Amino acid sequence: MIVKHGMNSGFSSLASSAVLRRQQFLIRSLRGYSDHTYQKRMEGMKCISGGASLEADSENVLRAIIPSLDPTGHKGQAGKIAVIGGCREYTGAPYFAAISALKIGADLSHVFCTEGAATVIKSYSPELIVHPILEESYSISNVDDEGRRYVSQKILAEFDKWMERFDCLVIGPGLGRDPFLLECVSKIMKHARQSNVPIVVDGDGLFLVTNSVDLVSGYPLAVLTPNVNEYKRLVEKVLGCDVNDQDTHGELLSLCKGIGGVTILRKGKCDLISDGEIVQSVGIYGSPRRCGGQGDILSGSVAVFLSWARQHMLATEGKPIISPQNPTVLGCIAASALVRKAASLAFEHKKSLEAICPAS
Repeated sequence: MIVKHGMNSGFSSLASSAVLRRQQFLIRSLRGYSDHTYQKRMEGMKCISGGASLEADSENVLRAIIPSLDPTGHKGQAGKIAVIGGCREYTGAPYFAAISALKIGADLSHVFCTEGAATVIKSYSPELIVHPILEESYSISNVDDEGRRYVSQKILAEFDKWMERFDCLVIGPGLGRDPFLLECVSKIMKHARQSNVPIVVDGDGLFLVTNSVDLVSGYPLAVLTPNVNEYKRLVEKVLGCDVNDQDTHGELLSLCKGIGGVTILRKGKCDLISDGEIVQSVGIYGSPRRCGGQGDILSGSVAVFLSWARQHMLATEGKPIISPQNPTVLGCIAASALVRKAASLAFEHKKSLEAICPAS
């Protein structure tokens, strides 16, 4: 966690810690490069509507919602995140989502996946708590309908043992599209709503939601993080039309309202965030290298910042000193800014594309 100004002198011994140094560096980095190349890039990143910039004040959002280090705290107070995803084919995505939550500052990070993915994910890092409780159709191919219902109920019962411990769920990284698996995850999402647990939906979770919008419809603690193609499918499903690039903000507002007030983080050249009431943008220059895995890191990051934003709202009795005041929007702003800046710094350091294509 990043320490706010005026920290107790008793924390001085932490100044040399790697975690503290990294977090202080990230906050400083968000102020942006001062060099001409960065400024030139930023000129093309502003999101303008009606002549007014909607760029979010991401640095102040980060400073406000990140909890202070406190020697009286205990394990779990800084966030307990669960990632629902991971099957035989996809083990990297749930790992990236879960480990990013830990690296940002969450205390505990769980992964609920299939047995075929569990051993692989466990081997990536001993820091993750991995639960191999999900099942795919191939593993129950010889089971009749009654047996399948029993397996589904068993999975849900096992997950429910943990539900109340989590501050946020990330649904979808590496989930795959197996019908039985998606059916079970649908039930988990319904139980999360009943327990008032925030959910961040990404990857194959968006495929599930697009085909069953009622899973998130009317749930203000749901965040969707679609890329270009996922956003296109959502617009076609909910609004019944093609994407309108001439009215991106109006369309995003309509989409959020059409789904019932969920928050959407539309990923792109400039990330757009809306809860159906406002639109905010994060135009911090990221990386021209758009490789797989960045979205998974973003989803895990949103989960942590969303849970911190909710804690901030409780601590300030619903009267925060920052705007906007919706914790889902604040979480998206903070995560988008941090991940984009991290991508920018990584690319500046590695310059992999420039080495291959000097003219790029």
